[in-house]
Amino acid sequence: MLKTAIVLAGGKGIRLMPLTQDIPKPLIKVAGKPIIEWIVEWLAENGIKKVIIGVDYKKEALYEHFKNYKNKEIEIVFNDHTGAAGTGDAFRKAIENHKVTDEDFIAMNGDELTDLSLKSLQGFHKLHKPTVSLVACPLPSPYGVLDIGDNFTITTFREKPVLTSHLINSGIYIFNKRIVPLLPEKGNIEQTTFVDLAKKGELKAYQHFGFWRTLDNLKDLEELEGKYKEFFEGR
Repeated sequence: MLKTAIVLAGGKGIRLMPLTQDIPKPLIKVAGKPIIEWIVEWLAENGIKKVIIGVDYKKEALYEHFKNYKNKEIEIVFNDHTGAAGTGDAFRKAIENHKVTDEDFIAMNGDELTDLSLKSLQGFHKLHKPTVSLVACPLPSPYGVLDIGDNFTITTFREKPVLTSHLINSGIYIFNKRIVPLLPEKGNIEQTTFVDLAKKGELKAYQHFGFWRTLDNLKDLEELEGKYKEFFEGR
C-alpha cells in the first residue's frame, strides 16, 4: 500500500488575490474548510500515513494552522523549499530532506480536490510499472463549445462542458523511486522530466472520469462553492 504523499503547497496564489494577501493559497476555505485539509483527509481516507507538505509563501500560517490539527490516522510534516528552482527541485528537496525511500509514493499539487481511489491508481501503477503514473482527467472547458453543421449552423451549444475527449494532467502522480535522479535542479517537471519520460515510454496515464477540480482563481472558488457543492455534502 502507498504510505507517503508529498504535497507542494508553496505557491503565492496570485490569481486568488486579495484572498492570498495574508494567507497561503492552501488555507483558502472551500465549503467551510481549508483546501489543504480536504486534501489531507482524502489522503488519510485512502490509507496514506504520512504527508510531507512543501511550503514557501506564508509558510508560518500553515505551521500555525496544523499545530493543533488532530488526526491520528496521518502524520503531517513540513518541508521548507523556499528558493526552490521549480517543482523538480521542490519535490527533490522533500524526498531528500525527509529520507523518502518508499518504492512508490504519491506526489501532487496542493490545490486539488478529487474523489480518486488511490487503491485503483496503485493497482494500475503496479500493473504497468512506469517511473510515473499520471492521473489524467477530462478537460473542464472554460468556454462555451459549439458543434457546427451545414451552412455554418450551430447544432449544439454547450456552456463550459467537461470534455471527455480531451484528457489533461491533473497534477496527481505516483512516483517510483527511480524518478529521484531524473528531477531537474532547475525547472518544472512538466517541461523537463515528464517530457523525457514520455519519450522513453516511462510515463503512463491513469484515466479518471470522476470528480476532480483545481482551485486556481476566484472563478474556480465560486464554482466549487456553487456548482460542485454536492461533492462536499456529507464529507
